[in-house]
Amino acid sequence: MITSALQTARKAYQPKLPPVLRQGPGAVKLQLGAPTESIADSQKVRALFPLTYGQPVAEFVAGATASGGPLTVGVVLSGGQAPGGHNVIAGLFDALKAIHPDSRVLGFLGGPSGLVEGKFIEITASLLSGFRNTGGFDLIGSGRTKLEKAEQFQKARAVLEKNGAGAVVIIGGDDSNTNGAVLAEWFKAQGSMLVVVGAPKTIDGDLKTPQIPTSFGFDTAAKTYAELIGNIERDARSAKKYWHFIKIMGRSASHLALEAALQTQPNLVLVSEEIAQQGTTLAQLTVQIAQLVDARARAGKNFGVAVIPEGLVEFLPDVKKLIATLNDLLAHEGPAFEAAPDQAAKEALLRRHLAAEVAATFFALPAAIRGQLLLDRDPHGNVQVSRIETEKLIAEVVGAELVRMGSKAKYSALTHFFGYEGRCAAPSNFDADYTYTLGYVAALLVQGGRTGYIASVSHLTKGNDHWVPGGIPLTQLFNIERRHGEDKPVIRKALVELDGAPFRQLAAHREAWAKGEEYVYPGPIQYWGPAEVCDATTKTLELEQG
Repeated sequence: MITSALQTARKAYQPKLPPVLRQGPGAVKLQLGAPTESIADSQKVRALFPLTYGQPVAEFVAGATASGGPLTVGVVLSGGQAPGGHNVIAGLFDALKAIHPDSRVLGFLGGPSGLVEGKFIEITASLLSGFRNTGGFDLIGSGRTKLEKAEQFQKARAVLEKNGAGAVVIIGGDDSNTNGAVLAEWFKAQGSMLVVVGAPKTIDGDLKTPQIPTSFGFDTAAKTYAELIGNIERDARSAKKYWHFIKIMGRSASHLALEAALQTQPNLVLVSEEIAQQGTTLAQLTVQIAQLVDARARAGKNFGVAVIPEGLVEFLPDVKKLIATLNDLLAHEGPAFEAAPDQAAKEALLRRHLAAEVAATFFALPAAIRGQLLLDRDPHGNVQVSRIETEKLIAEVVGAELVRMGSKAKYSALTHFFGYEGRCAAPSNFDADYTYTLGYVAALLVQGGRTGYIASVSHLTKGNDHWVPGGIPLTQLFNIERRHGEDKPVIRKALVELDGAPFRQLAAHREAWAKGEEYVYPGPIQYWGPAEVCDATTKTLELEQG
């Protein structure tokens, strides 16, 4: 495989471990704290996890540990890609080899389905050498198969036991780690000694707690998007004739959009959680943005940059109601809509079925967006919201509103979507170190038999020398949500907190950002140089942890 000069140099980077781990597994002992409770619905969660509920928080501290025999551990990459996944595997591999040179790592192919179907490769030092400090999940691939049925659990157990594995590490987000907790409970109920450990992954930043300050990949993705936004801001300031509407990945939470905005200071950033709290409709939002465009135009500034979270439309109450209505209607009237020859015919059918208020919302949308709402369905028959080009929607409706209000703004809009550009970027130094440490910690949790845990590292803003490695019982992260008529244990998604320090920072400055050009140009991720440049954390972490 041909590698770039950067890849070759980056391959030699040795991720930094916290001091307590630097002497190897033999110089670390596991220290357990008090029993834990779930964040909510403790009685229901306890009833669903009677064997793994209430376990104590774990912390690794200096102390001698007896050397053990070789361990065989499976590893699974689950869900969407995030920078640093390969380094979790590298940290796991190196720690297991330090525990015993005959330890083995089995990489299950294609995500959780590989575990169920017994498709794996043995990860060796030579194979892993080409993937250290790289982005992507291409070493073993990923997948979105849910582990939630007893039949799957039985197959997974058989695969692990047949190949001599005593544990599996699941690298994933909230859904993947929820499934891991269910698997750990099932193994225990069956009398199995198999250990299940998780690692917190998602660029969206919505898997975090006080003990897990951030998920891996968020740092790199946010910095990648911030570089691109900064480049566009420089272009906007140079050309002085375009409004750029930039959609940032993150469907359920606006962490990425907020973080990228804190790094670059655009003229406008929308935060879905704020819009939901205020009950702002699409029409109201359109007027607000059009007034900003008009105000800048009257100041001689026919340009600007706006950042939009991917999931915005699901937080606008009128559009949310429209989507729910369409999902229900098309579920009941599917054959009639399928038979309609074109979009015009489908829309004629809608006019007969939609209530006046919902119809008004639908037909106020640009034709292309209406087509996406009607044609793009997922396997369950629902609108695929992630495919709606929200950035184009906002750009078009703002243009129409400017005409309606008689604005003299010279409005020319350009749209962008930054998503996949960040999912497989080469990890920043922070993510390279963080993920390697998470993998190392996962190996120590396996060695200690701590099933139903997720690897954690705290005190992340104090510099690597102050990081504290440990493990959190997965049941501590749970609440109960009603899904498809059943109570389900779920790791609650962490949304942007409107009383949190990152949002307060935005609120304190956005009026000035809207009027002026206080743009910041972060530039590309740096891997060598001053620590304040190369090892810096996100603004979100800085503000949340002081």
